[in-house]
Amino acid sequence: MRPKLGRRISDASDGSAVASTNWDPFEWTKVERVSRSVSHGMSDFLLEAEDVIVEGHGVVLINTDEPGTLSVTNFRLLFVSEKSRNIIPLGTIPLAVIDKFAKHASKPSSAPRQSDRTPPRRLLQIVGKDMRIIMFGFRPKTKQRRNVLNALLRQTSPEKPCDLYAFTCGPSQFKNTNPKLRLLKEYCRLLGGNPYHVKRSSIEDGSFSISNQWWRTSAINQYYTMCPTYPFSVIVPKCISDEDLLQASTFRARGRLPVVTWCHPRNGAVLARSSQPLVGFMMNMRSITDEKLAAALCTEIFGAKDPRRKLYITDARPRKNALANGAMGGGSESSSNYFQSEVVFFGIDNIHGMRESLSRLRDYLDTHGATSSDGMSSFLRNGGWSWGGGNLSSMSASVSSLGDSGWLNHVQTVLAGSAWIAAHIALESASVLVHCSDGWDRTSQLVALASLLLDPYYRTFKGFQALVEKDWLAFGHPFSDRMGIPSVSGNNSGPLDLCRQSSSTNIPTSPMRASGSSSSGSSSSAHSSGNCSPIFLQWVDCVSQILRMYPCAFEFSMAFLVDFLDSTLSCRFGNFLCNSERERQQDGISDHSGCIWMYLENLRASTDGVSHVHFNLFYDPVKYDGPLLPPAAALAPTLWPQFHLRWACPSETQSGEIENQCRAMNKEYSDAIKAKDIAEAKAEELKTDMESLVEALEREKQKYNSAVIRSNRMYKENKVIKRAIQTLGCKLHLSNTGNSLTDMGIAISETRDTTYQQPRESDEEDKFDMLVSISSDEHVTSNENRVCDTICDTLCPLRTKEGCCKWPDAGCSQAKSQFLGLKANFDAFDRLSIHDTYFGSD
Repeated sequence: MRPKLGRRISDASDGSAVASTNWDPFEWTKVERVSRSVSHGMSDFLLEAEDVIVEGHGVVLINTDEPGTLSVTNFRLLFVSEKSRNIIPLGTIPLAVIDKFAKHASKPSSAPRQSDRTPPRRLLQIVGKDMRIIMFGFRPKTKQRRNVLNALLRQTSPEKPCDLYAFTCGPSQFKNTNPKLRLLKEYCRLLGGNPYHVKRSSIEDGSFSISNQWWRTSAINQYYTMCPTYPFSVIVPKCISDEDLLQASTFRARGRLPVVTWCHPRNGAVLARSSQPLVGFMMNMRSITDEKLAAALCTEIFGAKDPRRKLYITDARPRKNALANGAMGGGSESSSNYFQSEVVFFGIDNIHGMRESLSRLRDYLDTHGATSSDGMSSFLRNGGWSWGGGNLSSMSASVSSLGDSGWLNHVQTVLAGSAWIAAHIALESASVLVHCSDGWDRTSQLVALASLLLDPYYRTFKGFQALVEKDWLAFGHPFSDRMGIPSVSGNNSGPLDLCRQSSSTNIPTSPMRASGSSSSGSSSSAHSSGNCSPIFLQWVDCVSQILRMYPCAFEFSMAFLVDFLDSTLSCRFGNFLCNSERERQQDGISDHSGCIWMYLENLRASTDGVSHVHFNLFYDPVKYDGPLLPPAAALAPTLWPQFHLRWACPSETQSGEIENQCRAMNKEYSDAIKAKDIAEAKAEELKTDMESLVEALEREKQKYNSAVIRSNRMYKENKVIKRAIQTLGCKLHLSNTGNSLTDMGIAISETRDTTYQQPRESDEEDKFDMLVSISSDEHVTSNENRVCDTICDTLCPLRTKEGCCKWPDAGCSQAKSQFLGLKANFDAFDRLSIHDTYFGSD
């Protein structure tokens, strides 16, 4: 029997329907063991190289009251519904996304008519980095929860790097390319060169060199000796030598000296980054080479009154934090020591403040969401009759708790700082140097977001990839530490330590969680929480805010950002493993794991054209071909529905419904265009066939005309031959070669002139072969009517009116021959010369 929370709708006395809840306990004792093998067919749900470690049957997803099978694999927690046999996305979470987990043995709040003998629930709470809190319920008196918990402990802290799913799966079809080569190509684009001239061989032998009038690439950090967390190649002023770079690196924390990360293609301004200067507790330490390097960022402005541009040194920290770092040797610059400079503080909180803020936001969403981890909707909490107890104060309290989380304030601060940087570079042609403490957290946020605002290339798919790889991966954002990813190089201080942050002690914020008791030592974290912080997640959130403000300026959509962030957090690919480019190269990450960019590109390539959800239908690159400079009033962030609300309020994440409808209409339009193209192609093919038939018909017509001409000529020739035969007194015999041979002898007197008629193929009677024979007529009797030839008919004086010849003994031909003989004798006699001497005297 399926365990479920009892819910019913009852009618109030006034006839209005109100929500009523009767939170009956789980009827654990009535849960029947699944008779069939749940493992049957599980392979259909597994990814490549994914193996099931432990399975739990009859597990209930408390958030949605859904029973199913919970499996722990080497990649994720996989929850499959027993009813539909489909994967339930809310209950399926990659192991690397798990922030912490804890087992609970709590009893629901007492309700009317509820038995006190109800056994306690066996619960397992999973807290994710992607804003969800999941609660699983297990059957009592079984070892399923213990098995699942032990499997989680083992799988979230692998003993060997090869146990990570990214290495188990391998590159597969998502093979990575050389990230160094991609970085050099981006440098080449920034400096105005040809990216196709960059070769892999130049990286291996260190012969790569890209430069323009002001800037050049330096290979001084090729072996990561100057700065282990910087990329192998950096862009520096052309007038600064490598020796000066080495000396300047000693004045900056962790050797992260000022280097160029973006160049303005028209006004010559640059965006540079570094770490804090080591000015000491008294703020009086200086470095001439560091000041020289910073001054070199202020190149000349052609045509301006002041030829040297201004340099803004922006410190992302609050001023008091910068001063406090002086006790550890850090601090901030003094504008009096740096040429034509101004120091500005942005007041962005540190990694610990961001971690606490996200934890409070996650608890807020779970408390007031529709799929809370305690199985109660916010509509039924605090009174059990209507939303928030039916009073305005509780509604206001929930809204204020969102503000208390501070997340939106932090996002707004980062947005404001980035917009300030972009405006001063684009409008004032000033160069900006950005740093925080170490230069890899808040600095990465600011320079990457400012570059996104300034350069439209970074608002495309390829440009976004280049931006992330340059300002986050190459410049050493410690992803393993910040995202809680198991460290391949062993830099993490022991995973799965007990949670020590204050947020972990406040997990049960809902009434159900508050009434439950957590067993000692049951709360575990999937990483060392001291350095974990959602810095990169916050930056992607800022990108979504800009995309919301400028929906036509980006080639990619909100769905792309969500999938990209999920893929980053899941550790399915190796791009974001380790803490620096140096560590990833030493461990061969790109050679032994898949590439997230290839995976996302394959998703887009799975559909035709721009119909995939990753494409922004409203993208207008012509209109937004310059910088985006949002005014201060527009920098008012909101919750990111597609990411923040997708688990807590799935029905409220349809903010892209219009876009989905447009996408559907666009697909229909594309299908119509394809059908139109196919119809036009068929019409063109038919037209070609018709033209071919017309040409063939014209040829046949010409053949027909030629045949008619030949037939007429042959008819005339036959007619002449026929007459010639008849003049010889011969008979013309025509007979059929068919079964019935018919003598068609024709007398000469009976022949008639007839016009030639083309025989019809449909006339079967005309389809016969003729035999022609010619014979002389020697047995013509005197009683027979003789037929005379044309000359006899017209000239013979002996011919009667009846057509008979009066010559009794011979025909006209005989008479003619005799006549011709007599005429010849007469002519011969007439030619004789007659002389008188021939005659005698008598």
